[in-house]
Amino acid sequence: MSVARRLAELGIELPPVPAPVAAYVPAVRTGSYVWTSGQLPLVDGALPVRGKVGEGPGLVPPDVAANLARTAALNALAAVAQQAGTLESVRRIVKVVGYVASDPSFTGQPAVVNGASVLLGQIFDEAGVHARSAVGVAVLPLDAPVEIELVVELG
Repeated sequence: MSVARRLAELGIELPPVPAPVAAYVPAVRTGSYVWTSGQLPLVDGALPVRGKVGEGPGLVPPDVAANLARTAALNALAAVAQQAGTLESVRRIVKVVGYVASDPSFTGQPAVVNGASVLLGQIFDEAGVHARSAVGVAVLPLDAPVEIELVVELG
């Protein structure tokens, strides 16, 4: 099944590639690989939620953060499509790196980054199965709760 058809079935439309917030490009293609810069969960150029992930007042709940990881992954896929011309040429999602701005007591980073991983599996099926890191950090750019990077092989 084509990626475009799968996206349509899932009711997903790729967003425009978010503008970089500093001196870098959204993605770089080298040979048959695309490496994305860390993508924030920007929607129309803004973060829908800011802050640290964790349980309790003033923190971003883990389920909300997982949805933000999904959004960041879509932004990363938009950057891949910009480099590749189309997502139809994706042979495999090789690696996902997820950063989670975490309250010091929060240890659920893997579940948050699953928001990105599950989406990639839904879109690419077996080609979406990937290696992954889920890392807790003190703070992310713009006070984003999550940031996602992809390494993608093109065919």
